Amino acid sequence: MLFRYLILWVTELATGHADYSDAGRVDSSQFPHLGIYFLLLVPAIGGLLYGPLIDRFAKEARGHGVPEVMYAVSARGGRISPKVAIVKSIASAICIGTGGSVGREGPIVQIGSALGSTVGQRLRVPPARMRLLVACGAAGGISATFNAPIAAVFFALELILGDFASESFGMVVLASVTADVIGRAAFGSHPFLTLPQFHQVAGIEYLFYAVLGLLAAAVGVVFIRVLYGFEDLFDKYWPGPMWLRPATGGVLLGGLLIALPEMYGVGYPILEKSIGGGYSSWFLLLLLVGKLVAVSLTIAIGGSGGVFAPSLFIGAMLGSAYGAGLHDLFPGVSGPAGAYGLIGMGAVFAAASRAPITAVLIIFELTGDYTIVLPLMVAIVLSTIVSRALSKDSIYTLKLSRRGIDLTHRPPGALEGITVADAMEPVPEPVPEDTTLSELVDRFARDALDVLPVVDHAGAYRGVVTTNEVEEAAESDLGDLIAGELARTIPTLRTDQPLQDALSTLLASDQHGVPVVAAEDGRVVGWLTHRDVLKVYSERASAPPTHAADAQRLASELARQCE
Repeated sequence: MLFRYLILWVTELATGHADYSDAGRVDSSQFPHLGIYFLLLVPAIGGLLYGPLIDRFAKEARGHGVPEVMYAVSARGGRISPKVAIVKSIASAICIGTGGSVGREGPIVQIGSALGSTVGQRLRVPPARMRLLVACGAAGGISATFNAPIAAVFFALELILGDFASESFGMVVLASVTADVIGRAAFGSHPFLTLPQFHQVAGIEYLFYAVLGLLAAAVGVVFIRVLYGFEDLFDKYWPGPMWLRPATGGVLLGGLLIALPEMYGVGYPILEKSIGGGYSSWFLLLLLVGKLVAVSLTIAIGGSGGVFAPSLFIGAMLGSAYGAGLHDLFPGVSGPAGAYGLIGMGAVFAAASRAPITAVLIIFELTGDYTIVLPLMVAIVLSTIVSRALSKDSIYTLKLSRRGIDLTHRPPGALEGITVADAMEPVPEPVPEDTTLSELVDRFARDALDVLPVVDHAGAYRGVVTTNEVEEAAESDLGDLIAGELARTIPTLRTDQPLQDALSTLLASDQHGVPVVAAEDGRVVGWLTHRDVLKVYSERASAPPTHAADAQRLASELARQCE
């Protein structure tokens, strides 16, 4: 609520309008002497305010925010600095309010996630709970912003947490519903967008929607390429400090806004008007290209804002232009252009984000019309499949991939590079296979052991004998038994075996430990227990964050085995 009001306040302060994108080519009441050219000044002033703020206090607040949250959940145990929530709120509000052509959903995801992480850090919860709190914060922010609690849940699970477990689902639902109730009390129960009802005229339209899905895939991939292409261009040729780049680049953004003032801010009124048939086809395509350039320029100069809303905007322009063309060509079997605009919104977002479930649900919740679901799924599934074939990374993961971070593969664990030989402890002195029962009783009593390895005359491993088996044999008056007859074979580990691979054998064993045999001749040379592995984790827990997170996650499972 505070973030939305802050955006409104900055926009009115800069332009004199609650939303300048649909005000027309008018002057600002704050700078009447500048005329329309106030648009050159306002983005530069905004950049001069939020650029140093981000550079000094929270560099991760630069850009669209969601990749940083995904990385925090995947590799940092959900830890996000508390100051990110404050810096992101102020920087994004200034950026959007002074003309930045970005969305408010990306920032609210990072803000909500940072708040969830802060709560977790204050309460000192384990990493699994911390990640869940981060997802709850993201869902709460999306829910209140979109008035779409169901889509918010799946956004958090599909993109942020990557986990649909029942416990995760229940907690995220609780957070989303709570946030939506509060949001409705502040902003009302109506959707944040006023969209027309969906109408399908004929069955052949499924083919038209499939083609729209293919076009949306291409546009989604182009969006990704243009966005990061602009970033590369500015990174290559910008000679000055990063804190000054938003102010200098703001002049370029202002020039674009003079040519196309509809690009000012998020642009939801323009989106609504396009879906309602308020623009011609050629102007819709101009708005599509303009938004591609405007959002890419805003992010490239160091702006702070999301790409969620711009992808919906671009999809609406694409779908509405496509639908208008179809209506001219096939008026009897094609629905209104706005229907294709609705489908295009979800399809382009799915192509850019690779979050098809969220895409279906967000459009369904915005329209409240169940009849849209089938054609929506056709377009979204095709756009997702084709975009994945055209580009390995989504608009969110590409930012991390360019830093060498691949979220699609599990990072090296805390046991990476360690063999069983590095972690094992000295083996209890084995007993020969012809050791008598009375000798076994004496040995167990003297050394206070629970299990002993048994070897043959050549020293090769035969199995293990436990105190329970020896006690049962003694009570049954089976004094003629020897160790070889009591020995029970259990899986062994090799000295050269990676410790990570040995975990499954160790966890499956019902014994105190597992014998380790030499890879060359099969002699028992060591013993590996759960506590030996925990010791390795303890040593790695103070290592880089990835190792520490792995250690904390797996140590609990090993601790249960120790009990």
